[in-house]
Parts: sequence; C-alpha cells; structure tokens
Amino acid sequence: MKRSNEPIFWSLFGAGGLVVAFILPMLIFITGIAVPLGILPREVLEFERIQDFANHWPGKLFIFAVISLTLWHSAHRIFLSLHDLGIHWGRGFFRWLL
Repeated sequence: MKRSNEPIFWSLFGAGGLVVAFILPMLIFITGIAVPLGILPREVLEFERIQDFANHWPGKLFIFAVISLTLWHSAHRIFLSLHDLGIHWGRGFFRWLL
C-alpha cells in the first residue's frame, strides 16, 4: 500500500483554519478597532516595537505562520469552491504538490 502525503496537507489546512478563526480576528480587532478607538494605547503599534518583534525568531515564525497558513487555507477553500461550481482541474494540475 502506497503511503500518502494527504495527512500533512490536511493538517496544514486545519492549522490555517485555526489561524483564520482565532488569530486573524484578534489581529484585526487590535490593529483596526482597539488602537484607533483608544481602547489600547498607540504605543502598541509603534514602528520600533513592531520592528523589534519582527526581528526576533519567534516574531518571524509568528508572522510567517499567520501569512502562510492563511494563504494555504484560503487557496484550498478556493480550489474546493471551484470544484463545487463544476470547474475541475483534477489532480494532474497539482501533481507536483501531492
């Protein structure tokens, strides 16, 4: 029986769903609502503070994970939605991936 890579890709899809469901709304709330309305101080989003966060490896890992997992999840959702609409690319198109 041939081993499959599908569990790895499905776990990335699930992790992307977790990021989209829990982390993205928090980031939108902080950057789009809380700081502009004065709920949080403006110092939270100062350039130097964000740059310090992005210069350390946990910050780089967090930023990479949020961006890449969100893109993976949304690309897979779009692919499945196109499939539901009758646009079938098949596995030949993504053979290099799977």
